[in-house]
Amino acid sequence: MTTPLMLHDIPLDDILFVFALEDEAGSAFAGCNVLFTGIGKVNAAIALTQALQRHRPRLIVNLGSAGSQRYGKGQVVCCNRFVQRDMDATPLGFARYETPLSQLPIVLEHGLVQPGVPLGVCGSGDSFETGHGEAPYDVVDMEAYVLARIARDEGIELLCLKYISDDAGSDAAGDWAVQVHLAAEALKRVLFSQSH
Repeated sequence: MTTPLMLHDIPLDDILFVFALEDEAGSAFAGCNVLFTGIGKVNAAIALTQALQRHRPRLIVNLGSAGSQRYGKGQVVCCNRFVQRDMDATPLGFARYETPLSQLPIVLEHGLVQPGVPLGVCGSGDSFETGHGEAPYDVVDMEAYVLARIARDEGIELLCLKYISDDAGSDAAGDWAVQVHLAAEALKRVLFSQSH
């Protein structure tokens, strides 16, 4: 789905804000329903599944840091298409990024758009990527794909915004450590300044 969303249309209690780490949220989202999943697809899948068993929101908002060679540090990008970038069963004859023996497309489409924010394709994987070259994604993280997959399968709307903390290159780890603390305020500004 690509319908724009105004956050004030949904009660705050019906929105679940999902981050991998507390550092990505800071104190900017105090008073909101916040879930910290931990790093990686497995942690994210377990944490979100458990959270949905306790309370089913109308909207999941995935916020956090990501790398990109296309978008500059400090930019916020909206992702509504996702790739499982570390899925590689090519020795078995499957295309790279294709989940074997499933009906899943290589590029999973699910999510809303945030007006005025550029759109990106997020590649999620359980590795800190420092160079992706030619790939069907232009934003790199470690959780969003599985969050989008669960939201889609559960019929829950998703908004995914990523703060670009590094260029997914050789200096990515150092850049991320500095930039991750700036993510919360930047994401909050984009979310709430455009929702009124």
